[in-house]
This record gives sequence, structure tokens and C-alpha cells, in this order.
Amino acid sequence: MPATVETRPARSNALRRLAVVGMVALMASGCWSRQPFTTGSIDASIPPDTARRDIERLASRYEKDPGDIGTAMAYAQALRATDQAAQATAVLQQTALRNPKNPAVLAAYGKSLSEVGRYAEAAEVLRNAHSPANPDWRVLSAQGAVADQMGDHVQAQRYYEAALKIVPGEPSVMSNLGLSYALAKRLPEAEATLRQASNDPRADGRVRQNLALVLGLQGRFGEAEQVLVRDLGPTQAAQNVAALRAVVSQPNAWKAIRSAERTKAPHGGASAM
Repeated sequence: MPATVETRPARSNALRRLAVVGMVALMASGCWSRQPFTTGSIDASIPPDTARRDIERLASRYEKDPGDIGTAMAYAQALRATDQAAQATAVLQQTALRNPKNPAVLAAYGKSLSEVGRYAEAAEVLRNAHSPANPDWRVLSAQGAVADQMGDHVQAQRYYEAALKIVPGEPSVMSNLGLSYALAKRLPEAEATLRQASNDPRADGRVRQNLALVLGLQGRFGEAEQVLVRDLGPTQAAQNVAALRAVVSQPNAWKAIRSAERTKAPHGGASAM
């Protein structure tokens, strides 16, 4: 469900930029037109068009000097932005092996591992990406996202709450927390949290899409459509709500959502619903 350490632009069908699952079955079908949630991301995002333009240059620079951290990180970003998550993970793995104490490298590698479904490894790497004496709220949010992916919503919520102690009210973390509540079927708390996040001037359309998702899970499709209209326009909002209604109306909707989260293909590419 439930958004470089980063704030990533919304992208069509960007399944693997998710850190926390929202309506995965719906997104996998291509019906949810924009990535519904933000994540506690780990590396700065770049627009896909820019990445496609720069990727050959970055690949050449990386081949010449794979030990250059800046080049490796930029190349991995470009790979992720062009739906090559597995390749990005391989680049970051080598960079992490060369720089096992670099928090930024470990954070990016942990996020990349989560994007390709290697959650246990991601959790281990992210544990080493910062110290209790110097915590990074983005890494904490990413740890929460991984815990949610692994089904440990209680632990995920602890991570988000720790992040919010550092950045109170940060809408990307609030959005992930709200979606974590939704995964735990605590829908009233999910709604309240996402309403607070969406009212923050810093919130983008993905936060509002998360709110619409939770409203839909409660059968309040009219309200969900009103929320979506602001960012998607009336036609796309209506289409998305119709798709959401179809998923929610399934007899085993919750089971399908959780099953889809565990079996979705890597993003080749996200992920942050």
C-alpha cells in the first residue's frame, strides 16, 4: 500500500517503487494510474526521460571507474528510473562491498534490495545504514516499509513513529504509517492518519491517492473519487475508482491484496503507493 532516501515522482504502473503495499492487485493490473503512495526512499530520484538520456554516459563512466561512489550511485538511480531494478541492485551491491561503512551507499542498497523483493536482506542492510546515535528518518521509514512488506505491521509502525519523532508530521512518513494501519485492517486510524498527511502543504498527489484507497476499502467510493479528482481529473478519477470498486468487491479482497504483495514481479522497477 501504504513514499532516497527520496520523494519519487508519481509514475504509471510504477509497482516496485512501493515500500509499503496499497492496492497491489489493482496496481498490478495497471488500473491505478499513478503510484499511490510515497515511501521513505533512499536515493535522489531523477525523471525517467533524463535517466534514459544519461544512462549510456553513466554506464561508460561506471565501467571506467566502478569505484567512484558518485558515479555508481547516479548510474544505479538511472537504472532504477528506467525499470532496471535488478541491474541497479547489482551495481549497488558492488558499491556496498567496496564501501561497507558508507551510510548513503547502504541506504540506497537496502532500498534497492526491497524493490526486487529481497526483504530479509534489505532489512539487514538498512539496519547498518545508520546508528541509534545518529538515526536517519528516511532510513527508518524505509525500514518500516520493508517490515510492512514482510507482514510485521507492528514493527513497521514502530519505525514510522521513530521517524516522526525526528520529522514530526512529515507527510511521506505519515502516508506510510496510514497505509500500514490499513494493512493491519485498522481503517479508521489509517483514514485519520492519511487525512492529516494530505492536509499538509508538503503532501503530493500520492498521499491523496493513499487516502482515496483507504476510503475505497471502507466502501466510500464517492469520497474517494472526490479526493482523486484534484490530481487526476474527473475521467481518470472515475476510472480508478471503478477499478478500485471491482477489487474491493471481491470476496477475498484482503487475501488477494496480501498475496499480490508477496508475489509481485520486480519493478524492473516503484515504489511508495
